[in-house]
Amino acid sequence: MAGRKAGAAVLRDLMRRPEALIGGAILMLLILIAVLAPVLAPGDPLAIAGRPLIPPLTDAAHPLGTDRLGRDLLAGLIHGARTSVTVGLAAALVAIGVGMVVGTAAGFAGGFADEALMRVVDAFQIVPGFLLALAFVSVSGPSLGVVILAIALGAWTGPARLARARVLSLRETEFVAAARVLGMHPAEIAFRQIMPLALPPVLTLTAVIVAGAVLTESALSFLGLGDPNVVTWGGMIAEGRNQLRSAAWLSIIPGIALVLTVVSTYLFGEALTDTLTGRRQA
Repeated sequence: MAGRKAGAAVLRDLMRRPEALIGGAILMLLILIAVLAPVLAPGDPLAIAGRPLIPPLTDAAHPLGTDRLGRDLLAGLIHGARTSVTVGLAAALVAIGVGMVVGTAAGFAGGFADEALMRVVDAFQIVPGFLLALAFVSVSGPSLGVVILAIALGAWTGPARLARARVLSLRETEFVAAARVLGMHPAEIAFRQIMPLALPPVLTLTAVIVAGAVLTESALSFLGLGDPNVVTWGGMIAEGRNQLRSAAWLSIIPGIALVLTVVSTYLFGEALTDTLTGRRQA
């Protein structure tokens, strides 16, 4: 009951922030479009639907026009939203999961194990996340699963450091001492008792990871390293760059969708972080 009241209070405070309302509304619309993509744009979005390079708002059958091959731009935009949401959420889930496990193990174990695990974290942080993803996809081959793993590979270190810091402050508390007295296994104490309490601060990084994942996936697709079997906004921007003078909308429309997604994610994440920080200080 107390947890529900606390969650309701956080949600109430969050909804008082205009950036949370704006960012949340755009994100909800994006998620809704992604979920309903097969209904809103049935069929194969890569199939030729009409004559090439129909300008936007000139054909009722293709409201946003078509590309140089005659593929419907609106269908590509809708299915590209599905790809962005899938990659962003999946990469964030993997990154936070790996980071929580590593950070909890390092913070609770201490000593040599802590030092060794944190040096691994430092090694991954030396290489920029995009370069790491670029190398991983280049070696493993472009596919949606590989792209998700590649992005998570460069994003798990932040959650790991934050989880470790939280675990270090929790492992000397009275309930942990009581669990040791009762004879609980150290792994059970760390992952069943402490890790759930260390999770909420780490979740504040979700928005940053999702936004970064969407940008990274689009950049990889723009460079031709995305999954060729799915529509992506980065791939649409890359397709349209050769027609920037004659058909600029081919790159501008997916570019606007990409910018709105990233900005709204950052707005909502910033509002959530400020809300949680303010309540902890209070």
